[in-house]
Amino acid sequence: MGQPHASAAIEYDVVVLGAGPVGENVADRTRAAGLSTAIVESELVGGECSYWACMPSKALLRPVIARADARRVPGLSQAVQGPLDADAVLAHRDTYTSHWKDDGQIDWLESIGVRLYRGQGRLDGPRRVTVTTPEGERHTLTAKHAVVVSTGSRAVLPEVPGLSGAHAWTSREATSAKAVPGRLAVVGGGVVGTEMATAWQALGAQVTVLVRGTGLLPRMEPFAGELVADALREAGAEVRTGVSVTRVARTGDTVTLTLDDDTQLQADEVLFATGRAPRTDDLGLASVGLTPGGWLDVDDSCRVLGSDWLYGVGDVNHRALLTHQGKYQARIAGAAIAARASGTPILETDPWGAHAATADHAAVPQVVFTDPEVAAVGLTAAAAEQAGHRIRTVDVDLASVAGAGLYADGYRGHARIVVDLDKQTLLGATFVGPGTSELLQAATIAVTAEVPIERLWHAVPAYPTISEVWLRLLEGCRG
Repeated sequence: MGQPHASAAIEYDVVVLGAGPVGENVADRTRAAGLSTAIVESELVGGECSYWACMPSKALLRPVIARADARRVPGLSQAVQGPLDADAVLAHRDTYTSHWKDDGQIDWLESIGVRLYRGQGRLDGPRRVTVTTPEGERHTLTAKHAVVVSTGSRAVLPEVPGLSGAHAWTSREATSAKAVPGRLAVVGGGVVGTEMATAWQALGAQVTVLVRGTGLLPRMEPFAGELVADALREAGAEVRTGVSVTRVARTGDTVTLTLDDDTQLQADEVLFATGRAPRTDDLGLASVGLTPGGWLDVDDSCRVLGSDWLYGVGDVNHRALLTHQGKYQARIAGAAIAARASGTPILETDPWGAHAATADHAAVPQVVFTDPEVAAVGLTAAAAEQAGHRIRTVDVDLASVAGAGLYADGYRGHARIVVDLDKQTLLGATFVGPGTSELLQAATIAVTAEVPIERLWHAVPAYPTISEVWLRLLEGCRG
């Protein structure tokens, strides 16, 4: 095979590697600042979130949660007792992924004046990127001000004997599957594992969740994982903790998992939701003195440490593997790149400054779209204590709130805030229960803005809503 045809180098102010939502947002900000910008994508413009993560997973989960909520409303519950129409749910999911076509995303890039290069982009020394297209052409791009790596992360399969030949699902296959499996084994109890267990169980699969640790959602408050596990079991799933998979074998349509207690489990499909790694292994990082396949260490403006031109934004910097945090970082990085390009001598990099992604440290919000929903922001009690804070936790049974009882008959849920005793502000909040995702932004504002507890007393929750839990929590603060 001959060498790819190379074109003359083309200079841009900014070159972005990766056209997912994070890269798109960086490009949008730099173009808005008047900087010429090129973006490089080897797969679909729109990235993991649009086609294999956020959008398809939530499209699968929305009818599941809506039916569960309806079944808890007297007078409505009898009307929604039948099974979900799995074909209709999958078709709706396909619509939300644009049937895995990115025409609309390309049109948007063109509308803001960003040049798209399709192909594999690699660094080739400082401020220099080569792009090899699917047709074998090679483009050389140079960046006057910045190269931004926003290539995201990928699912990692563990080293388990037999797994390579078992055609196991990762998050991509779990969100894009064309049919409901009869039996699904889910290995891992984090966000992907619990959400996909919730979705496929409701769509008709017999689900077994296998967790190496003591419970689900281990990075959140313990009661979150407990309530989600209870709900999965009540829905018909099996949740087994303290077990590991030691071998996997596929024979025809059946996958056999051997566990460390010498028992075996058979399934039609197995999903391994056991971790992620950065997509940095084939980006030419060695050409600029960085380790291929590693996470990128960045400062709060998302500039790679030791560099004055290379940025790592989104999953690749391992600060918070969440689309909304990556887009937040993109806004910060875009502003920082524009400021440096214009010669601004001193950037606003103090905490909560215009060029500092401070929220990555103190106020990361996250929703797990299981039934019940889990919504959390900031630090858990354990994380706050580990960080050296003097804290107090206040817990409220959400069933005690009038609005919760109206929302769902037999409402079950729990809320906790973590109070900084020295500052008398909130360090974190966690809500578990139907509809609790809509409580999260208020909590995020309280944590981010460090609103004093005494000031929160004057933020009166409307009655009767689930938000009245704030009154109960604040009453607990006063003791």
